[in-house]
Amino acid sequence: MKYLVSSCLAGVACRYNGTASLDEKIQELVEQEQAKMVCPELLGGFSTPREPAEIIGGTGKDVLAGTAKVIEKSGKDVTELYIKGAYQTLEWARKLNVTCVVLKESSPSCGTQMIYDGNFANHKVAGEGVTSALLRQEGYSVISENEFMELL
Repeated sequence: MKYLVSSCLAGVACRYNGTASLDEKIQELVEQEQAKMVCPELLGGFSTPREPAEIIGGTGKDVLAGTAKVIEKSGKDVTELYIKGAYQTLEWARKLNVTCVVLKESSPSCGTQMIYDGNFANHKVAGEGVTSALLRQEGYSVISENEFMELL
């Protein structure tokens, strides 16, 4: 099985606040060349660190449909960069012929089951990020790091 994994889960300090979310099992997969790393937000054109962003008005599926937006805490609309990163990630998944994608839960890009509610109050709601929504729409199996641990 070939995996595509969020870079932050493999130890790369690329999250919005300049940190990683290291998962040693995922890092091992990368080291054993069973997984490739990707950061949709960096592929979309962001740098690290960056301002926190949340989906306003729905979920990643709604962002792709044009009915919700990704907004930074200061109010700047960054929807197009999130969509660009999602499509760049889809290209990687296709090129690498991956069978499963493991993404960082709660992220506006990578959340698989939970995302922040758009109020910047540290409150999560059921939903998926932009990249997760696109990859699922295209038929990929997308799971969080928590679900990945259950698979092992």
